[in-house]
Amino acid sequence: MAEVREQHEAVELRVPGLVLTEHEFSVPLDHARPDADHISVFAREVADPGGLERPYLVFFQGGPGTEAPRPTRFPSSPGWLDRALQEYRVLMLDQRGTGRSSPIGSLPGLSAERQADHLARFRADSIVLDAELIRHRLGVDRWSVLGQSFGGFCVTSYLSLAPDGLREAFITGGLPPLARPVDDVYSATYRRVLERNRRYHERYPQDRERLRRLRQRLEETEVRLPGGDRLTWRRFRQLGSALGMSDGAAKLHHLLELPADSPAFLHDVETGAPFARNPLYAILHEASYADGCVTGWSAERLLPPEFNSSELLTGEHVYHWMFEDYSALRPLAAAAELLAQRKWPRLYDEVALSRCAVPAAAAIYSDDMYVERGFSEETARAICGLRVWLTSEYDHNGLRADGGRILDRLIHLAHNPA
Repeated sequence: MAEVREQHEAVELRVPGLVLTEHEFSVPLDHARPDADHISVFAREVADPGGLERPYLVFFQGGPGTEAPRPTRFPSSPGWLDRALQEYRVLMLDQRGTGRSSPIGSLPGLSAERQADHLARFRADSIVLDAELIRHRLGVDRWSVLGQSFGGFCVTSYLSLAPDGLREAFITGGLPPLARPVDDVYSATYRRVLERNRRYHERYPQDRERLRRLRQRLEETEVRLPGGDRLTWRRFRQLGSALGMSDGAAKLHHLLELPADSPAFLHDVETGAPFARNPLYAILHEASYADGCVTGWSAERLLPPEFNSSELLTGEHVYHWMFEDYSALRPLAAAAELLAQRKWPRLYDEVALSRCAVPAAAAIYSDDMYVERGFSEETARAICGLRVWLTSEYDHNGLRADGGRILDRLIHLAHNPA
């Protein structure tokens, strides 16, 4: 039996304009079995030199499978940090399996069944239980939370599972659907992706021919990326995920301007879909939506036929074939198949959400390519007292593009209920 570890390590650093306290916590892999295997979770506390006693704001990063931003003050990064530090000290979690927390790689030496059982412990509900354990270890009565994208899924789960630990909650581009089949999600997001493709070609009409020539070349010629993987057309078209960001269409256009056989083009293609760096995204993207259902490779089953007969780009979708085309994912292929057929437990409790007394506010982006507006509005109505800012001013990356203004608006909404 593994020893239960209650202590945590903390190291303070001072950099220009900021005091950073780095924490490492030991947490159970499975919170239902606290005496069994443990993993580490890293968190960085960020404060003004004069704000070391301010209340905590915990930031939940988008993903799944992506660590928290690395903060700087001059210039302020992330962009919402200056506004946050006016009232809070910020705790940035490297969610389990990411960044400096115990990493998820290929899980060597484990059977597919054990890999799957291990990976199933990295959804929003486990992340929330990590946060609650950390809150108790830091001796905090209640704290505020901010969730971006998948981080908003974590905050919604927090409001459902442990609202007594929360002082207030803010969500940007991340109100998840409640109890909907995952197929509903991907049917909706494919419609958004088709519209983004249309806008892209309207803005850059010459890129249609560039994409046609590139597809032909990739289907007729073996092209290798710097890491050794073959660049397939289906892999390249995943770069369409960028079309949901305010700067994504321009970045994609500038990529297509490069010669397709140039080192710059191949490097940028390889880094543009960082599944090798963040394998949890490929493993758990569909599962992050699974509120009591089986996913069954939903995005692959629902792929509209026009994507297979044209140069259309796909979006934020995960496919079975990725565990062939991305060599870094191949050791997890059998586990991914098992997880795709798993009946996932509920992430949210509608009764608890309907009784929630935590002041909360959410920004819903009306044209969000990743998180369907209609489903977010349904969820907003299900959370007692949640105040919504529905806006067409931003794409999914609004918090990165104009974070100070967005966070300020949400703080005002939560502090001034109608």
